[in-house]
Amino acid sequence: MSITPEEKARVMQEYATKEGDTGSPEVQVAILSSRIATLTEHFKTHKKDNHGRRGLLKMVAQRRKLLDYLKANDEARYQSLIARLGLRR
Repeated sequence: MSITPEEKARVMQEYATKEGDTGSPEVQVAILSSRIATLTEHFKTHKKDNHGRRGLLKMVAQRRKLLDYLKANDEARYQSLIARLGLRR
């Protein structure tokens, strides 16, 4: 369960801080959020997929770590990112 390369490229282009940006925290969090949303839909129909659920929990933890890093280093970028993604906090 992953996102398509076209969807990933669109997300990278939308959240990039500069041309060719693939590794900034904003891009990484946006890609993880897209993957998390895809997996969440998957679990609505496949309730017993516990192996996939473990991967989902790892992605959520990774996104939380990246958001914590961004908040510690640049509060303004953190606030704008969670507003753009529609995340709580």
